[in-house]
Amino acid sequence: MANETATLAGYVADLKYADIPQEVLERAKALTLDFLGSAIRARRDAESTASLLKMLETLALDTKGESTVFGDTKTWTPAVAALLNGALGHSLDFDDTHADSSLHPSAPVVPAAFAVGEMIGASGRDVLTAIVAGYEVCCRLGNALDPTSHYLRGFHPTATAGTFGAAAAAARLFGLSEAQTISAFGVSGSQAAGSLQFLINGSWNKRYQVGAAAMNGVIAATLARNGFIGSTESIEGKHGLLVGYSDDPHPFKAVAGLGKTYETMKIGIKPYPSCRYTHAAIDALIAMRREHNLTPDQIKRVEIGLHRNGITLTGDAATKRHPRSIVGGQFSMFFTGAIALDQGSFGWDDYDRLGDPAIDAIADKFEVVQDDRLEVGRSHPFGARVSIETAEGVHERLYADPSGEPTSFPDAQAMQQKFLTLARPVLNGRADELANAILSLERFDRVETAIQLGRQ
Repeated sequence: MANETATLAGYVADLKYADIPQEVLERAKALTLDFLGSAIRARRDAESTASLLKMLETLALDTKGESTVFGDTKTWTPAVAALLNGALGHSLDFDDTHADSSLHPSAPVVPAAFAVGEMIGASGRDVLTAIVAGYEVCCRLGNALDPTSHYLRGFHPTATAGTFGAAAAAARLFGLSEAQTISAFGVSGSQAAGSLQFLINGSWNKRYQVGAAAMNGVIAATLARNGFIGSTESIEGKHGLLVGYSDDPHPFKAVAGLGKTYETMKIGIKPYPSCRYTHAAIDALIAMRREHNLTPDQIKRVEIGLHRNGITLTGDAATKRHPRSIVGGQFSMFFTGAIALDQGSFGWDDYDRLGDPAIDAIADKFEVVQDDRLEVGRSHPFGARVSIETAEGVHERLYADPSGEPTSFPDAQAMQQKFLTLARPVLNGRADELANAILSLERFDRVETAIQLGRQ
């Protein structure tokens, strides 16, 4: 380990809009739009939203500010807006995923960038630059932590590495120096937290801890802006992130190709509102159902092979076969697979079928196993092998990657359609205006002009 904290801090401090390739900026806008669709819909639909808002009211944290929470009628203080937008955008589990690090970069990064950008009157170009800075830091630290090791230690990388990504976005907007950004990262190291214990009972911790990462990143950068001295070497140090949160860190991955290789271009989009480890199998099940004209009564047994991380998150039969909560369903290969086989599709409204006896009966035919073919010699962990046994024989497919990865990234029309499907029920006609504004964000001298279109 050698100066990874300072190297990343210097990158963030020096990054300029003109330095970023056009394709990276276009991708950042598409990813931001995708994230906002989930946040807007979750403001209305996510079952955890009411308790978050009540907590803020109880603690007198619902003080009126000038910052936007997407899909909301009220304006908030910047830190609270970052918290709520981060939690909302992660609530549907429909937000983007970076395969190598197994995390969701937009959820902590975009809310931090918007909260600070709106607060200081930043331009759209400034905010896009900050989002790219946040993506690069967040994803690179996720790579360096090694997601398999990080998961085995019980950590949630979107919340841990995401805190640093949020701090990077805020630091770039504040114009912090390298030394100040080091301090912001130092504070982030004390706040980076996120546990996988939510998997046990389908709790709402996952949503909150990602929102907290966005908020904590804003706080860390604001402290550094005001002269607060944070710890140095918070990434590579004796008690730093890579030592404390992983048994198999790869520190070189934090800085390899920095400024030349953009991890932003490796972020994929979700076609289904569930854990990314379920998606390749869902793709295969839908395709096989159509190709072989399969109906549930014809199917004797289904075997799904996943990477070991997929087993950890979605494949434990004892706790995942018959989920009864939305979070439980989002992390159940059994439930999501059964829905896909039953109807040949899977969307947000299908969580209404939790507890449906017909879905439970199909889920009883599923077995989920670790498949070494999805691990040996592969860097991306999201593939699946699907085997369906019927009276006529066995049908099998191996999908190396799910749809929506960079090699099959949706075109602009598909991206906009996904956003509008989620946002129109909340924003009505303004959803189209917001989509157009985000996709042309660089044209805004003051980013709040675009952001405020997201208020209900």
